[in-house]
Amino acid sequence: MSHIVVFTRNTPDTAAKVEVGADGAVTWGTAQLVLNPWDEYSVTEAVLLRDAHKGKATVLSIGAETHNDALKQALAIGMDEAIRIAADAEHDALTFATLAAAAIRKLGDVSLAIFGKEFVDSNSDAHIYMLARKLGWNAVGAVSKIVAIDFAAKTLKVERMVEEGKQIVSTRLPAVISVLKDINEPKSPSFIGIRKASKANIPVWTAADLGVNNAAPAVKVVGFRNLPVRGGNCEIIEGATDQEKAEKLIAKLLEEKAL
Repeated sequence: MSHIVVFTRNTPDTAAKVEVGADGAVTWGTAQLVLNPWDEYSVTEAVLLRDAHKGKATVLSIGAETHNDALKQALAIGMDEAIRIAADAEHDALTFATLAAAAIRKLGDVSLAIFGKEFVDSNSDAHIYMLARKLGWNAVGAVSKIVAIDFAAKTLKVERMVEEGKQIVSTRLPAVISVLKDINEPKSPSFIGIRKASKANIPVWTAADLGVNNAAPAVKVVGFRNLPVRGGNCEIIEGATDQEKAEKLIAKLLEEKAL
C-alpha cells in the first residue's frame, strides 16, 4: 500500500504587509495565518494519488501549536492523518530536515514525500533537499506533472520545469519531490472534511520521541530590518497632443541620458 506524506505549515498570507516592528520582531499586522499557499498543490496531489492508488496520506508540520490550523485545513481537504512535531520557532533548515527524516522513519512505510515549491515566509526550499539527503532518497524539484507512478514496482516518472522548457525524469521510490502550481487544481475543503478536521485530535511528537538530539540550530537569525524606503520624483508631462507629449518625454530622457 502506498503511503504519501506532505509537510506543511502556517504562513502569512502573500497579500499581507510584512514589516519589522520597533521591537525588532517581524509582524504582518492583522492579516491571518494561512496554509502555506504552495502546499495547496502538494496536499491536493497527495489526496489525488491516495485516491487513485488506494493508499494513505499523512500531513505533518514542524513547529509550534499555531501550525495546527494548517494541519486541520489539510485534513479538511482530504488528508487521512495529521501529526505535529514540536520544535523551537528558531529551527533552521537542517534541524527541520533532521526532524522530518526521523518522523518519516517512525512512520516506517512512506513511499513518497511531497512538498510545495517553498515556504513563502522564508522563501526557502533548502529543507526539501536536506531531507532527501538525510533519508538517502532521490529528490526531484519543480515537478509540474506526475507522468507515471507505480508504488508496487517502486518507480516514478515526472515532468519538471527547467529554464529551457520541460524535462522528463524517472527515479526510484521512495523519493522526495516538490511540486509547482501547474500540477493540479487545488481542492477546497469539503463540508464533511471541515467537520472531521474540527474534531481531529492532532498528536504531537517531540524530538525525544523521534530519537533526535534537540541541539541548537547550526544557523541562527540575529535580527531583521525593514527595506530602505524608495524615493523618487514624479513629473507630469503636459502637452496639447500625444505627439507633443511624446516629443517632450523623449527630450527629457535624452537630457537625463536615459536613452
